[in-house]
Amino acid sequence: MTTRTDEFEELRPLLFSIAYRILGSVTEAEDAVQEAWLRFQAYPGEPAETKAFLSAVVTRISIDVLRSARVRRETYVGRWFPEPLLSDPYEDPARAAELADSLSTAALLLLERLSPLERAVFVLREVFAFDFPTIADAVERSEAACRQLAVRARRHMDEGRPRFAADRAERAELADRFFEAFRDGDVDSLRDLLAADAQLVGDSGGKAPLWGDGVFGAAKVARTLAALTAPFARIGGVVERHEVNGQPGAIFRDRAGKVVNTWTLDIADGRIQTIRAVLNPDKLGHVGPVADAWAVVRETNRARSGGDPQG
Repeated sequence: MTTRTDEFEELRPLLFSIAYRILGSVTEAEDAVQEAWLRFQAYPGEPAETKAFLSAVVTRISIDVLRSARVRRETYVGRWFPEPLLSDPYEDPARAAELADSLSTAALLLLERLSPLERAVFVLREVFAFDFPTIADAVERSEAACRQLAVRARRHMDEGRPRFAADRAERAELADRFFEAFRDGDVDSLRDLLAADAQLVGDSGGKAPLWGDGVFGAAKVARTLAALTAPFARIGGVVERHEVNGQPGAIFRDRAGKVVNTWTLDIADGRIQTIRAVLNPDKLGHVGPVADAWAVVRETNRARSGGDPQG
């Protein structure tokens, strides 16, 4: 006999994936899913359709959380990036392209431009292909209103997307060359792989060292990257290749294996457009034990100047 626990656990990956795309936060998405479970437990009757019921519940919770989160993000120190997600628990071969595209850091940042309702409608319709009656129930609006929200959201998203995005194979090949050049500290090769207006930007939330507002232009970014490699390796740092938000990326770890930051590469038009680093320790705990980034920088600077990196 199928229990409510069985039904919920079967749908948990979908519920998390909906919540994460609405919220851009792993921890908040997990909390939203847990709250949905509590409401499901307390629900006195039997839903007509469990998937639609739970999707609606987690969507409403996520909209409420997003509204308060947006207020906090207005006072956030520096750039705000979504929390890095190493793997999406939900899979649907028929929606693979939409799922992957909507998970990228660039797409999640575009979603930040939408109102909470627009964002929820876009995610349910464009990413997960829910029908409008189900979406209308989830966001508690009429079908006509949801259709209008979907049109506006799609227009805003289309306006911000790169015209010539790379396919998966092209991204992987370019990322291989990039990380090889990065490992070797090869300024010329790095510069050749970067777009002319490439940028290296980060989200520290004021809680980790950062390169000011960012590093801009292929030449400057290439020099900055090349300067990082040798001293970081000298102190035992490891660059672990890993897909992050469905895009080529890496996890930087100190000698103890603790997470220093994560990177994602935004690739389009055959070049790396943006390298985004998440350094805020509050956003890295789900990836693994978090390093003291300030201590890593001090150690790296000693290694760069020729001193004892552990001294």
